[in-house]
Amino acid sequence: MSTFGDGLDKAVQKAFTRPAPKSAPAQMRYLVKQLKSTRAVARMLRISQRTVERYVKDQIKKPRPDLAARLDAEVKRRWQPQIRARARQRAATTDGIVIDTRARIGYTAPIGSTDDARLRHLTVALPPRYAARLFDARQAGADERQMQRIAAEALKEVYFQDDGRRAGDLEEIRFTDIEHVEFDL
Repeated sequence: MSTFGDGLDKAVQKAFTRPAPKSAPAQMRYLVKQLKSTRAVARMLRISQRTVERYVKDQIKKPRPDLAARLDAEVKRRWQPQIRARARQRAATTDGIVIDTRARIGYTAPIGSTDDARLRHLTVALPPRYAARLFDARQAGADERQMQRIAAEALKEVYFQDDGRRAGDLEEIRFTDIEHVEFDL
């Protein structure tokens, strides 16, 4: 199961104009260029300065799995920040975001309606205000439950209530048993 935060990050990464460096030596050279010294990179990755120099000179090509994960995460975090910021801004102000999810979704409604939660696969375009709320929550360090609440509120308004044209008496959406969730800008 992918998480909401990871899903938002992946959606933003699709906006990159160039792919990030893949090989360990290329990633190490990129980080040295960004941080301006091998010592700073070594400190950040918790390895020796000499090891960083060896990667830069292509003397070492294959990092340990834990180092590879740290290296990849640091490169992705720094790669094309202006493009990432522009993609988030565009989604939050004009374009909105598309959510694709398969989860158990139910709702609280007046007596006599069929409000039982059931497994649904939904692909819904959410308006910019919900994209902005999701990105803001992600940046503020919101947990999965808070992100689910925002997504549930968006699905309630856009999918179930059709922007106020129907089901105006829905009270709450239950968004549970999430099998997958993906976002697209």
